[in-house]
Amino acid sequence: MRRFSGSIGWVFLAFALWIGCRPARENVVIVYTSQDQIYAQQILADFTRETGIRVLPLFDSESAKTTGLMKRIIAERLRPQCDVFWSNEEMMMRKLGRRGLLADAPIASFGYRSRRLVVNTNFVDPNAPINLKQLTSQKWKGRVAIAYPLFGTTAAHFMALRAAWGKDDWEQWCRNLVKNKALIVDGNSAVVRLVGMGEAWLGLTDFDDVAVGLRRQLPIKMLPLTQEFPVIANSVALIRGGPNPQNARRFQEYLQQRQTQERLLALGALEGISPSDSSDFLRTDWERVLDDFESTYTWLGETFLR
Repeated sequence: MRRFSGSIGWVFLAFALWIGCRPARENVVIVYTSQDQIYAQQILADFTRETGIRVLPLFDSESAKTTGLMKRIIAERLRPQCDVFWSNEEMMMRKLGRRGLLADAPIASFGYRSRRLVVNTNFVDPNAPINLKQLTSQKWKGRVAIAYPLFGTTAAHFMALRAAWGKDDWEQWCRNLVKNKALIVDGNSAVVRLVGMGEAWLGLTDFDDVAVGLRRQLPIKMLPLTQEFPVIANSVALIRGGPNPQNARRFQEYLQQRQTQERLLALGALEGISPSDSSDFLRTDWERVLDDFESTYTWLGETFLR
């Protein structure tokens, strides 16, 4: 028994010596991002070329979007693995901030996309004004598509509407959507595909997803921005206790540079750099959204149960 304990001691001594003799940590930054991978990869490659810092990315899935990454960061809170969280929306980032999981540097918001109503022009007059409450009418029964509202920009949109309309009106609207057999799909790009194929006639989605559908010559059109639709900013923040804080700051600064935002705009990841103050869109009351987040999120999951 003593001999075994001694051998274990030598193992630990050798391991300690190895740790002490290791070369300096590799020049890397670990980035979790919900920005679409096709766009994000090009920005990450540009950053590495310019700085020499290698990026180790973790991307999300179309269905879970920022929610999945947020949950992972929460799960890793005692031993953070991520340096920087780059989100293509703000709500889950602000949620992490409320939980104290972000570094002291403020959340940086940049660029934007808008939420939009997209229609199939073979079935819907794109010049006819349609508001969100009309989507629950018999006329559109089984013809409205939305992404599962627990994830991504759809969750942020729904919660912004609750803050604007009030709990009772909003909950009734959600129940009416379910009663009217709205088609619940995995992600905003799936909404556009469904509308483009005519399986749905209208859908709630994002500007960039509609732009992709238009490039594919689908028979679709997005309706004008109104005060029922928020603009969705990208956001980036450092994770408290992340393993590579200096490189993390450099990456955060890189994303905020005008040339990086213009690159994202050219790639199609952004609709614009900053919306005009006079633009007609829904301003999100983030304090109210976050105050009611837990109860609202639970209610959404129960109401839109799949």
